[in-house]
Amino acid sequence: MNHTSPFEIGWLDPQLAPVLLVVIILAALGTTILFACGVVAYARRGSMRYLLITLVLGLLAARSFVGLGTVFGVVPMTVHHLVEHGLDFAIAVLILYAVYRSGPGSGRNTMETDGD
Repeated sequence: MNHTSPFEIGWLDPQLAPVLLVVIILAALGTTILFACGVVAYARRGSMRYLLITLVLGLLAARSFVGLGTVFGVVPMTVHHLVEHGLDFAIAVLILYAVYRSGPGSGRNTMETDGD
């Protein structure tokens, strides 16, 4: 595996490399900060709702780091696509599960019964 500069990647126009690099770095920083906030919120609340939100934020941060690894040639493009689409699916499943758990049930909100 060759570690490269983002400015030397064949599939990326060299003029767009700085823009892509800035966007991915900002995404990685932003999602990491959000994930840290989610961890703090989960530590304070300890509920299933906060756990699911924290997991989703962690997966979003992981997506950003996979993208950063791809730009620097650490993650091959095929692996990038498999991981990113797998994470997209996991994020969708976790969000739908959170919505399902908070839906109407026996007259009370099931997600609010575990610590919220």
